[in-house]
Amino acid sequence: MITCLFRSSLAGVMMLLVTLATSAAAADLPCGTAKLVVPWPAGGDTDIIFRAIVAAANRAGAKPQLQVVSSAGQGGVKGSKEVRGAKPDGCTLLALHESVFISHLSGRADFTWDAFQPVALMTFSPSVISANNATPFNDMKGLIAEAKKKPETVTAGVTLGSTTQFIFLLIEDAAGIKLKYVPYDGTRERIAALLTKNIQLGDISIIVAKQYITKGAIKALAIATEERDPSLPNLPTLKEQGINLIYGTNRGIVLPKGAKPEIIAHWQGILAKAARDPSLKKSLEGQGTYVLFLGSADYTALLKKNYSEHEKVAISIGMFKK
Repeated sequence: MITCLFRSSLAGVMMLLVTLATSAAAADLPCGTAKLVVPWPAGGDTDIIFRAIVAAANRAGAKPQLQVVSSAGQGGVKGSKEVRGAKPDGCTLLALHESVFISHLSGRADFTWDAFQPVALMTFSPSVISANNATPFNDMKGLIAEAKKKPETVTAGVTLGSTTQFIFLLIEDAAGIKLKYVPYDGTRERIAALLTKNIQLGDISIIVAKQYITKGAIKALAIATEERDPSLPNLPTLKEQGINLIYGTNRGIVLPKGAKPEIIAHWQGILAKAARDPSLKKSLEGQGTYVLFLGSADYTALLKKNYSEHEKVAISIGMFKK
């Protein structure tokens, strides 16, 4: 049995909004516009989500204004390296999620989350395991049976060193199966591969699943949440199908290491205001994503805890050796 990665400390994650009031005076940053580096392809889920967050931050009066800069490549490593080497003056920020763990654990990067200064967690997006509509299986039981009958032949499209790979590693470990991984650089490419039947499996968002299920273009096999999602009431959870796993993407914002406390407080305060924006909540829920705000201290604690749990699993499956 796999221990759930997101436990009761984040219970109610679908609706949780923890707000943080800050009395810190705005920091005087040496730039007219600050950039948020999103190290994944433009037009993908993560890019869309962070553009919505930046728009909300700017509506909340961000000074300097924020601008999204796309810097895709190497499963998020390329852009992360750029921010890691930037001045910690508050003018360069990084969009972060669990890929920073997995890139390190898989050997793609020699650094992980603690190479940065956490500012705020912003959202949570649960994973939906989907299949192209030509596959011979319609649920997890069928998938597992097919993978056991034909080891390392069922194809899963993943971005190497990201949550899209790690969730399948966890499923492999839980079910005693082996899949064949096909690498793609981003969400758009993986979805296209599913639709054209170049791959059999993919981890996609709720909104994408709903869109293509309705058209009959893909099958959704399971959602990795504690309970069924109200927007997809007929989609069973992994837990219902015998795989005790809750998993998804926690997206947050960090600064280069060495940022001063007043700079951290400056951006934390702005992002707290953005998280309270009703239009942000509405637009993100339309993307199958939920606002989940935590300030710097709590976000740091969450990153530390979740990295430790990812590391334990990576060691147990032989992916990472300390």
